[in-house]
Amino acid sequence: MSGNFRARRPASPPPSSSASLHPQQATFRPSPRFPHPRDEHLDADERRAAASKGFAPGHSGKSYPSGGLNISLGEWKLLFLIVLIAAGVRLFRLSKPNSVVFDEVHFGKFASKYIKTQYFVDVHPPLAKLLITLAAFLFGYDGQFDFKDIGKIYEHVPYVAMRMVPALLGVATVPLSYLTLRALDCRATTALLASLFITFENGLITQSRHILLDSPLVFFTALTVFLWCGFCNEDKHRPFSSYWWTWLTLSGLSLGAVVSCKWVGLFTIATIGLSTLVQLWTMLGDLRITPRLWIRHFFARALCLIFVPMVFYMVMFQIHFLILENSGDGDGFMSSEFQHTLGGRNVALGSTVTIRHVNTQGGYLHSHAHNYPTGSKQQQITLYPHRDSNNDWQIFNASTDGTTFDHLNSPLEYIKPLMRIKLRHTVTEKHLHSHDHRPPVSEVDFQNEVSAYGMPGFAGDANDDWFVEIVKGDKRDSQSTKRLRTLRSKFRLRHALTGCYLFSHKVKLPEWGYEQQEVTCNKNAVFDNSVWYIETATHPLLPSTAEKVNYKLPGFFAKFWELQKVMWTTNAGLTDRHTYDSRPDSWPRLRRGINFWVKDHRQIYLVGNPMVWYLSTLAVGLYAAVRGFLVLRAKRGYRDFDNTKVVKYDALCGFLFVGWGLHYFPFFLMARQLFLHHYFPALYFAILLSCAVFDLITSTLRPRVRLQIAAVLIILAIWNFQHLSPLAYGSPWTKSKCEKAKWLKSWDFSCNDFYEDYSQYNIGGAGTTPKAHTPVLSTIGGEGRVPIVVHDNNGQKAEEAAVNLETVPVLGKAEPGHDVFGEPPKDIKSDAFVAANPPAEEPVVQKEISSVIPDSAPTIAPAAAEEVKEVKEKTKEKVEDEDLPAASDEKDPVVEKPAAAPTPAAAKAPAGPLGEIDVEAQKAAQELYPDAA
Repeated sequence: MSGNFRARRPASPPPSSSASLHPQQATFRPSPRFPHPRDEHLDADERRAAASKGFAPGHSGKSYPSGGLNISLGEWKLLFLIVLIAAGVRLFRLSKPNSVVFDEVHFGKFASKYIKTQYFVDVHPPLAKLLITLAAFLFGYDGQFDFKDIGKIYEHVPYVAMRMVPALLGVATVPLSYLTLRALDCRATTALLASLFITFENGLITQSRHILLDSPLVFFTALTVFLWCGFCNEDKHRPFSSYWWTWLTLSGLSLGAVVSCKWVGLFTIATIGLSTLVQLWTMLGDLRITPRLWIRHFFARALCLIFVPMVFYMVMFQIHFLILENSGDGDGFMSSEFQHTLGGRNVALGSTVTIRHVNTQGGYLHSHAHNYPTGSKQQQITLYPHRDSNNDWQIFNASTDGTTFDHLNSPLEYIKPLMRIKLRHTVTEKHLHSHDHRPPVSEVDFQNEVSAYGMPGFAGDANDDWFVEIVKGDKRDSQSTKRLRTLRSKFRLRHALTGCYLFSHKVKLPEWGYEQQEVTCNKNAVFDNSVWYIETATHPLLPSTAEKVNYKLPGFFAKFWELQKVMWTTNAGLTDRHTYDSRPDSWPRLRRGINFWVKDHRQIYLVGNPMVWYLSTLAVGLYAAVRGFLVLRAKRGYRDFDNTKVVKYDALCGFLFVGWGLHYFPFFLMARQLFLHHYFPALYFAILLSCAVFDLITSTLRPRVRLQIAAVLIILAIWNFQHLSPLAYGSPWTKSKCEKAKWLKSWDFSCNDFYEDYSQYNIGGAGTTPKAHTPVLSTIGGEGRVPIVVHDNNGQKAEEAAVNLETVPVLGKAEPGHDVFGEPPKDIKSDAFVAANPPAEEPVVQKEISSVIPDSAPTIAPAAAEEVKEVKEKTKEKVEDEDLPAASDEKDPVVEKPAAAPTPAAAKAPAGPLGEIDVEAQKAAQELYPDAA
């Protein structure tokens, strides 16, 4: 009897220990090993009772800080100070520059369309754009600014309020990093280090100061990780409590928010999903958790982490659809059924038709009164994405004996399979035509040019004839395969003489074709790219009682699913190269950045903080190496994972490493255009991982020594931030300092755009003329970009460049693909780059334009003086030599073609270094050089 008796040990630690003290009192005791000290060790009966209630082993469900955030009052004060510092860093000079920066071209334009309720298509979900639009709306923006070009000055736009949204979310990311590491049981010093690393990370600062989407994305990623860590701590102590449900539900809402900003949020969902699977797998092996309790855990997570994010995501799109109730420039990407849910759409049946391409997003078969510059030089045929009268065609029977088809007096006849037809363009009265000429872009033997040929009253020829092949009908309409029906009949058009099929693909014509989609006649046509359908049709002889085929207007789910497919297709199609794109292998090494803005001898260039960046990359590699080493040791029989310290840091660092990997490696599978800012969510995990490694390495050191090491790292991070801060804020900088800051040759920000000395910024302010040895000349010819020639001291041509009269540097383009309907912008390049690398265009021969030479400029060449004399004779006005515009007598120099034709001269030309140019002299110069105007 006594041999079977086992006395129970007293509770440990004793009630008087520091673990039983109030949290604020416990701050004076040595910090516990684990983040949530147990009040007592449970005996076997208590463990069974706790397990029966769903509590994890070793916990009784007694009171403890919600989410495991056992943070003292002193830490809250410290965190408040950190937030103030972060706000100062990110909100400093937020109103500068006062012009459009990088992708503000796109996202500012989307805000305008939201306010004007005009439908558009973007490759990103709507949440971040809606937040920016809300700020603009609250501050009275009317949506009239076009955000057309980088560098365009803001007028009547609350751009500071719009920039404030990503800036404040960037500030909020800082305390989240602190709280996340504290929830992961890292020391306060470690959390402080992480928060200051993120505060002074140049790339995150630059991205959060403009109307861009990546700052909201990183914020919601950080919020999701923090809420999930809080839930995991709650799950260890008191599952299915009100706090437990709160943390889990908030985690699901945050998952919905992160994927509603950008689809990159799917990687965050994968991170949390993988962690959930590990939890459920661990519970499945715990015999103290009954199958019924495990099923409760499973369905609770499925509800909050799958259903709640999906509902949140769809609600964002419902708001999107409710706001964009009117048609806009995004219509052409959507189906006809979708378009007719927007305002101003009607449809009927007849013989004047609009024909749409099925497979690509090009839109309608289109023609306009402009000819091809090559081939037959006949009228262009294109695909155009918007509704327009140039999309209208009349269908005629091609079997008549060369006589004009009288559709008003002929009996009504429906189009049947293999009927031979002609298509006449209603505006220009020319026929859809093909012949043995190569297309202007796809110059291959198996493709023929498609053009519009003929004249009013001309009956056409055999090259205008096409056979109708109905290839698919609607199951709801049995007649749709027997005769041509609007919307429901899908057909191909086979050329009568050559046998090729009317075809289109995602190849766009050059500027002379207005960059509309190319249409050809393809003998080896991909089936899907040669299928068409008739969207609208009218005929004057149809009785009012004639059967009409109407759209079945899609509901929310149909519209939602169609838009997801369009976004996916458009996103995958962003494969064009960009001057500042980069591939994932270069991101952890910070090989290059992105040029955001160049103007007034200032520049904004996205580049990270090298110290923070490389330290985080080192931590990622170090964890992978050590984890692999521990696995090898385990194979040899070592029991490292029996050590509680190893288990703790392996779980902590492993979670952050998996988060980094899932946000980084999927980009290697993408063929689309990628940029450095796509690495920012992965960078967040890498920074937290570097601080977790710091926590492990310094775990055996005294707190004061640990704090001193952290202080050194923070000082280095702040110094690196300050060293490159002019590129983040677009503030004055000198060329020499810029050159010294180029630690890598691949960092391609342009130091030639900065002045030699800070005093030059103070003398004339923004846009002042550089030193005399670098003359920048004003030009005659009105507003816009005009060609000029600059001469050196010997009168020789030094460079040819295109100078924008409003801004000194050549303005460039933001990331292409967001605004899939906008005009294609140009690359950002500095003046020196453009001068040294003129664009490869067809040379245009034209006269040079006279320029004003300042007194400090080089001596005017003799030949130029002769032309000045001619100008004097023409104007018959006595003018001093130094006040006249000088002209070069070089004969027909080859200069860069202007980007836009200059407007006629106004009453006064732009002021040069010597003031206003004489009006009569300007007119005389224009007569002397008529080509320059």
